[in-house]
Amino acid sequence: MKKLTLLLSIFVTSVSFGQSNDTLVYNSKRAVTLEGASNFRDLGGYPTQDGHHVKWGHLYRSADISKLTDADLTVLSQRHIATVCDLRGPDEVKTSPDRLPAGATWYNMPAGSENTRAATAALQGARPTNRDSMMIAFYGRTDHLKAKYKPMFDQLLALDGNKALLFHCTAGKDRTGVGAALILSALGVDRSIILKDYAATNEYWKGNREQVVQSMTKQGMDEKAVKSMLAANPAYLQSAFDAIDRQYGSMDKFLTQEMELTPAKLAQLRNKYVQ
Repeated sequence: MKKLTLLLSIFVTSVSFGQSNDTLVYNSKRAVTLEGASNFRDLGGYPTQDGHHVKWGHLYRSADISKLTDADLTVLSQRHIATVCDLRGPDEVKTSPDRLPAGATWYNMPAGSENTRAATAALQGARPTNRDSMMIAFYGRTDHLKAKYKPMFDQLLALDGNKALLFHCTAGKDRTGVGAALILSALGVDRSIILKDYAATNEYWKGNREQVVQSMTKQGMDEKAVKSMLAANPAYLQSAFDAIDRQYGSMDKFLTQEMELTPAKLAQLRNKYVQ
């Protein structure tokens, strides 16, 4: 059951979003090809609403990095990754500890939201027509966001301007997807672009799809249910946006109140990661 619980963190589908030649999302500079990790990409290049763009080579998102090879670690060292924010829960960390590039500092930010056993049972037993609504409801939770993501913003602000930060979970979709959405929102990127970045996991991770689906179905889950409920569906992330707007009035107010990004800190953040 523990293995199934951990595997629930892995989300993959063959559903596509946007066009494969969309250079905004599928820029050749974005993907970082590694032997021991997937869905590893640079958040640089996205335009901001004030006419600038996110700097390349400073912000990275990824799936599990516990199987990085020595060659992979060299690649990450060359990209000057100095801070790794691990968004996984204690069981995931214990089972698959991160491999870090030389000199990198590791921070774990679980926020107590990673016990997915109940969610596994609920999603598996739900009717197909209810699975999307259950995921939308899951994304609509905001009670854990400050505990999980404020420490990540603290690390972004503290990071040396010549270094890079990597944040990840197991699949690089849900916890990482929300983290990317908050960071890109703070940097002034439009939501339509953020939703495309989120859904791009479907493409960047599709090579692992069959292996993951087979692993989960061996644990007793229905194959169709797995593929249905593990999609990187933009409606899921939109639910998080909607919940934030509803409960805080706007994303800007949420970032001020929960992430404690004062005008001075927000200006500092944009000065470091936008050009």
